[in-house]
Amino acid sequence: DARMQISDKSLFKTQAYVDGQWIDADSGETHPVINPATGETIAEIAKCGTAETRRAIEAAEKAQVDWRKKSAKERAAILRNWFNLMMEAQEDLAQILTAEQGKPLVEARGEIAYGASYIEWFAEEAKRIYGDTIPAPSDDKRVIVIKQPVGVVACITPWNFPNAMLTRKIAPALAAGCTVVCKPANATPLSAYAFVELAERAGIPAGVINMVTGETAAIGKEMTGN
Repeated sequence: DARMQISDKSLFKTQAYVDGQWIDADSGETHPVINPATGETIAEIAKCGTAETRRAIEAAEKAQVDWRKKSAKERAAILRNWFNLMMEAQEDLAQILTAEQGKPLVEARGEIAYGASYIEWFAEEAKRIYGDTIPAPSDDKRVIVIKQPVGVVACITPWNFPNAMLTRKIAPALAAGCTVVCKPANATPLSAYAFVELAERAGIPAGVINMVTGETAAIGKEMTGN
């Protein structure tokens, strides 16, 4: 879209992101993204389904083995890189967000900062995931709670805050040592794909964040039933 003033064109992605690769849907089908202000189609995105979602979950499961082994400090540093890159790209991300979602640019800029603040917050909280020592019922016992990542997290988000609703789900999961499979709204996927490009640059390994769009019912069923 000529009116989208993006200085870094490589942030404009239309493919799904699975295991560190930008992929088309297996079927080759696409789904239009419409600018709500003009009614124009601004992009055609990959229309994924069950198979692509399953591969994304498998990639996340595989990637979690190494991601959870990283120290909290290492994960925090990578998340901090991601926050910095998002703030540097604030204007481009705002342009993309407004083009697909329709909110005024000033609000879009605000949302990018708001969304990035979740990454900043959880980057810092990563180093503070403490356990507990609990008073024991008798003197021959010691009760300790340790906190460990639970596994792959599914992140399904709406169209109204396409940056911030995803960052508030992804950032705590990654900070805790989990990996994610995300399904942003089909109406506003470009914001999500743009910040995944930044996540890759920040040093988040392949498979830690996966992103699919397309057949909502099929994707949701695989995420919730897998």
